[in-house]
Amino acid sequence: MTRINASNSGSPEGAKLPRRDWVLLPSLSLLTVCVLLGTLEFVARRKFPNMKNVKWPTPTDCLITNDPATGVRGIPNSACWAGVFESGAVEYRFNSCGHRAGMECGPKPPGTYRIVMLGTSTALGWSVPREKSFAALLPNELTQTSGHKVELYNEAMWWESPLAIIMRFNDVLAAKPDMILWVVSPTEPMSASKIFPERDHSAETGAGMALKDSPPQASFRASLEAAASLIPHSIHRLGSLLEGSRSKLMLQHFLYESGKQDVQSYLRGSEARFMRTTSSAEQVSAMARFDKYVGEIASRSKAAGVPLVVVMAPYRAQAAMISMGEWPTGYDPYKLNNEIRSIVTSRGAMYIDILPDFRTIPNPEQGYFPVDRHPNADGHSMISRMLAKELTSGVIPELRADGRRAAVATSK
Repeated sequence: MTRINASNSGSPEGAKLPRRDWVLLPSLSLLTVCVLLGTLEFVARRKFPNMKNVKWPTPTDCLITNDPATGVRGIPNSACWAGVFESGAVEYRFNSCGHRAGMECGPKPPGTYRIVMLGTSTALGWSVPREKSFAALLPNELTQTSGHKVELYNEAMWWESPLAIIMRFNDVLAAKPDMILWVVSPTEPMSASKIFPERDHSAETGAGMALKDSPPQASFRASLEAAASLIPHSIHRLGSLLEGSRSKLMLQHFLYESGKQDVQSYLRGSEARFMRTTSSAEQVSAMARFDKYVGEIASRSKAAGVPLVVVMAPYRAQAAMISMGEWPTGYDPYKLNNEIRSIVTSRGAMYIDILPDFRTIPNPEQGYFPVDRHPNADGHSMISRMLAKELTSGVIPELRADGRRAAVATSK
């Protein structure tokens, strides 16, 4: 047996590590961290492969973004690819009028009820193939339910705003619509005067507001902080280490998949202010401008003899809150919806409400990309069913559900 030197066992000299260990141990720790991060990045790159020759996040090669007379619009007869890592590459093809309509612009076929749809990226079908967007799915559902041949011509555009709609309203009427369907996003009232991304049009209002072109989402660091009860505090430092990597996207993707976790994270960001029960002075001013523009759009629609129908499509966290039936004090997912309905109906237009339908859908947040937060293909299908239900309820006589006519239309 080896005898321990009692005189050295408690001395500082006896407790000292060999000099080489002071080098090897930190090196091994650093190597372990590098291997873990490298493995994480490898897995992330397999799940979210790089999209070569694809514009991210918008297909700028297909857009005109500097025309002050029209705002952002599509380049006629152009096609390009764009997307986010969660969606993969998606093709955007514009007709000779610069619309992602899936058809050529021009006279509608005889006997067809034509809907012209307006709105922003959700209505455009951002990050999903056009054939899987509710713009493509809705007319078939309306045709089957109403018995009328229904066609939907999509004039939605990125960064759309009420002012931009007014600037291009002659194009809307040129399509000879039987109905105008305006799909409003929750942030649209706050950007009523903008016509370009990160810019606004303040000549009429005297007070512009900037709006980012990216979808509302909390920062990565904020999302980690929201998960503090589940993740050790030390992992917060990964935010800076993973910034710009695909590992960050993957961690966000899985972190946000939980509806409750996503709600907590989203409410920490400024984009959630539209759900706060107390409106700021800026919000009150923005709603006044929105009211003004809604009035002009409704007035021009009425003068043309075309009914205007408005609906708000909720954001991911908003849909999750409605489905769960609970939300923190100081927030209300229905608040903006009720305000927009009041404005629209006071201006003589029609409003359809799809938010109550989310109460009966378990985990509707699964119909959205967790990080990008736009609806995915399942979300577009879900929204299409909701719109079809409301539009055939009798608000539009020509689209009223008719079992006999629907049977005839289906058999043809």
